[in-house]
This record gives sequence, C-alpha cells and structure tokens, in this order.
Amino acid sequence: MSDEQGFSPRERRASFTLAGIFGMRMLGLFMIMPVFALYGKDLIGFSPLWVGIVIGVYGLTQAVLQIPAGWLSDRIGRKPVIYAGLTLFALGSVVAAMADSVYGVAIGRVLQGSGAIAGAILALAADITREENRTKAMAIIGVCIGLSFAVAMVLGPVLASWFGLSGVFWATAILAMIGIIMVRFMLPDPVHKGQIRDVTAAPELFGRLLKDKQLLRLDFGIMLLHLTLTAVFVAFPLTLLDAGLAAEKHWWLYLPVLLLSFVLIVPVLIIGARRNLNKQLFQASILVMMLALILMALGNGHITLLALAMLLYFTAFNFMEASLPAFLSMLAPAGAKGTAMGIYSTSQFFGAFLGGVLGGLLFQTLGGTAVFLLVALSMLVWFWLAMGMSNVSKVRSHILPIGVSIENTERREHLVAQLLALPGVLEALIIPEEGSAYLKVDGNTFELEQAKIVINL
Repeated sequence: MSDEQGFSPRERRASFTLAGIFGMRMLGLFMIMPVFALYGKDLIGFSPLWVGIVIGVYGLTQAVLQIPAGWLSDRIGRKPVIYAGLTLFALGSVVAAMADSVYGVAIGRVLQGSGAIAGAILALAADITREENRTKAMAIIGVCIGLSFAVAMVLGPVLASWFGLSGVFWATAILAMIGIIMVRFMLPDPVHKGQIRDVTAAPELFGRLLKDKQLLRLDFGIMLLHLTLTAVFVAFPLTLLDAGLAAEKHWWLYLPVLLLSFVLIVPVLIIGARRNLNKQLFQASILVMMLALILMALGNGHITLLALAMLLYFTAFNFMEASLPAFLSMLAPAGAKGTAMGIYSTSQFFGAFLGGVLGGLLFQTLGGTAVFLLVALSMLVWFWLAMGMSNVSKVRSHILPIGVSIENTERREHLVAQLLALPGVLEALIIPEEGSAYLKVDGNTFELEQAKIVINL
C-alpha cells in the first residue's frame, strides 16, 4: 500500500534497483584501485605511470560522455542507454581480464568508462518517482555509491589474492551482466518523463553556470577530491607493502578504517546541519585531508601511522563526498540543477583521470613520498578557495506541475511574480514545455501549500 507521504511499492523497488545497478557499476570501477599496483607487475609495459593511467583513465571517457549520454537518454529512452552502458562496461571488463599488457588493460578501462550511465539512471529515477519522493530516491542511490566504494576497498584485495588481477575484471563483467538482468526484470517502465532540468543538462545554461563562482568552487573541489583519490592509490598500496603488510592482507587495514570513518562522519554531518557549520566543517576537512597526506608521506615502515593516515583521509573524504552534492543542490539556480550536476560530474571524472596520470608520473620520477606531499600542497589551494564559499543551509528545491495555462507570456510573468512574493521563495522559474515551476526556497520560512494555492494545485 502506498501513501502520499511515502514511497509506493513501485517507487521503492525502482529506487533500490537503480541504486543497486549504479552501486555495482561503481564497485567494478573502484575494485581495481587498491590492487593494480600490486598485482599488475607481470603485465607487459608495467610502470608506475601506467598504474596511474589504468586507475584513472576511465574518468576521461566518463567526463567526455557523461552529459551526451544524458541527452541521448532524453531522445531514445533511459533503458536503451543503460543497456548500452552496461554492455560497454562488461565488454571493457572482459578486454581488461584477457589483456597481457598494461595497454590492453587501459583499453578495457577506457571501454568501462564509456558506459556513462549515471545521467540516464538519475533521469530514470526522476521519471519513476514523484517529486516529493525524489530526494529520497537520490539519497538511496548516493548511499549505495558510498557503500560500493567501501566494499571495493575490501573486496578488490580479497578477489585479487584468490583469483589474480584478471579475476577482479571477470567479477566486474559478471556485475555488469547482473545489472542488465536487473534492468530487464526488476525496473518498471516509466509512465511519464521527469522534469528534464532537474536531472539533465541544458546546453543554454552552460555559459551562465560556468561564470558562477560559488558553483565553480564546488566543481574545482570535486575535481581535486577525486584527483587525490586516484593519486593516493597509485602510491599507497606499495607503501603498505614496503611497511611489511602482505598484499593479500591489505583488506585487514581497509575494512576497519572505512567502517570507523563512516561512524565518525555521522555526528559531523549532524552537527554541520543543525548548527549551520557546514562551511567551517568543510574547511576543517580539507585540513584533515592535508594532514592525512603528510602522515602518509612520513609513514614509510609504520603500519600504525599509515592506518591513522588512512582513517583521517577517508573520514575527510567521505564528509566532503557527502557535502559537495548537497552544497551544489542548494546553490544551483532554480531549474539548473541538472546542468550544474552535469558540469560537477564531468569535473569529478576528469579529476580522477588527472590524478591517475599525475600520480603515476610523480611516483615514477620522484617516488611515493612526493605523490603524498605534492597532493597535500594542493589542499592549501583548495582551502584558500573554500574560504569564499557560501555557508549554505536550509535551501531547498521544489518542482511543481502548473495547474493553469502558461502559454501566455504575460500570464507566466505574473505567476512568477506571485511565487516570488511568497515568504521564503528565493527563485522561481517556469518552463512552459515541461508545464513545471521550479522553486528555490528557504526551508525555514517557505510553506509548500501556499505555492500550490498560487498555481491552482
């Protein structure tokens, strides 16, 4: 049974199925990170630079194809794009599993990244869920992505120790095939198309958003966050090995560290939201990450110090990974969240690619310590830029179907003026072709029922 305030069975099944598909795909992308530097040494052409390229190159094709794949899903449908993306991901996994050189593995990773289905999955979530439940659906997907990363850090080393590097890639191919089966048999077909601008990039908005300094700070931040991630995992597995922790036991460190980091960020997120300290805690997280990277540089031969460094790193990483999309949602102009998220995701994946290449190059020329220290220095630049961030809090978005005719320009402008006059409404935008009103509001003072009365719902 469904009710107006909660998920219907159909929405619940769709949300968890989409989260599972997204999570399995990210699991497949992430599992290689903690193991390739250790288990790829027998591949032809192996070098630290190619370790970085293999770890990060998926981000290049993701960055290039993320927005176009979202547009394509608007034209030919969500499911065909998801099927194609998962097929490419499976093909890339098979290519990498069968490769005997780093070049073949890199080609496989390029193909994996070509299956850029994030936009199509989020758009399908918008199609299947009602507006009042959409935030919940997106949160479920976000949590699943976070969990997939944690599982990958543990499962990757376990699979590699049992089945070798190729076994990790065969596992990712199997995950992709399971995803295809889930799309076919577990996902309901959408009965309508969700609000496009909420999940899909609009080309005409690019110029405006690329000039928005607040959004650019977030784009730079997510780029740098994932740059550090891929750069760190070029060097950290080998640093653990040098400290005396055998490759097959690396998950012994990752598992407790990741679990504890998730425990630690919960009170931080709660305090930030309740006391309006999001900006201050975000800046503190940048400094904690810088400290963690310095400890990694100093921790050669000291397992305890390296474990502490990784705990600090992942606590800061998880907090920022959760905070940045929330900040973006609050700061994006009304009706521009899909475009803002497209630019943000492109920046994220480009950062992953850049971090892999730079991390591999630094490791090859200067060693692991230089990777950690130079990335730590980049945190100072990020901290300086973050000083200009807005301390966002209680800003929410709403999308309401219009219950009156809005073809007339004068009527539309009058309706926008009425909405802007309501307490708590910060921005209002009406898109006639969607029959929707996009509102950006102050959650402390805005009353949704008042807006519904204005637009005759």
